[in-house]
Amino acid sequence: MSPHEVRDDAGFIASMQRLKERSGLTYRELEERAARSGDVLARSTLADVLRRTSLPRPEVLAAFVRACGDGERVDAWLAARDRLAAARTSAAPLPTRDFATDARPRAEAATIARPRRPKGFTFAGASTLAVPLLALVAWGLLSGDSAEPGAPASPTDGWVTLRPARTADLCLTDGRDRDGAYDSAVAVQLPCAQASVPRTYLEPMGEGLYRIQWHHPQMGKGCLTVMGEDQIKGMLEPRQNCAQGTLFRLEPTAGAFRLRPATSTGCIGIVDNDTTVGAEAIEERCSGAADQRFLVRAG
Repeated sequence: MSPHEVRDDAGFIASMQRLKERSGLTYRELEERAARSGDVLARSTLADVLRRTSLPRPEVLAAFVRACGDGERVDAWLAARDRLAAARTSAAPLPTRDFATDARPRAEAATIARPRRPKGFTFAGASTLAVPLLALVAWGLLSGDSAEPGAPASPTDGWVTLRPARTADLCLTDGRDRDGAYDSAVAVQLPCAQASVPRTYLEPMGEGLYRIQWHHPQMGKGCLTVMGEDQIKGMLEPRQNCAQGTLFRLEPTAGAFRLRPATSTGCIGIVDNDTTVGAEAIEERCSGAADQRFLVRAG
């Protein structure tokens, strides 16, 4: 599709995703190709652009198009972007949207079939050997002197946000692994104000077990799954086949919850006990460390 044919920001981002897919290049390879051309195109920035529905900065767009091998049409891409930006500016102002309402569905979205091992943001298929969602989200942990009230015996189910207790301004959501080794979404910690999609749904499955669903207005529903040896072992990705999704037990601990896969003795924590934005969630040995405590808040 020509960039001139798109009608809105989401369609423009979808066209960028298709361009990346046609290039056959990973985020790391695009970053390296851009650098050889004198452009700056950080793979983390590009991954963030392609999983959002807002227009990229002109310089990022130009570097991306050139790196994908479509340099002859850079002007066309920029013109289409400017047209959409101008239309949005001239439209009547919309009320400010917050984390709870921004692009969130009010009912469960139907599952949307996606190709196996897609190059852009997508939920992994039932047999996908994924790489870098979720992508997902950062689960923040509160500091020890926080006034956070004690956790109930069981978590609130339904629409929630999952936050590392130590960094409660971060939410577990979709993202990419920081090494660029995996082309599908994995769960990472990101600022909650920027993580309005996908929306998280905690589904009780009986006997104290829960399924963690992600709902995206375009990608549909995916269930978080602990990855195995053939992927990035221990990281979490959303799978469209929820029957293969991991069931989790949420155990109350020190005013928060410990998130434990039902099929193992491990706990979910943050890679290297990291508090930085973009750090990935991962299954690890239960240690009682601060990075293994999560808040479950109605959302």
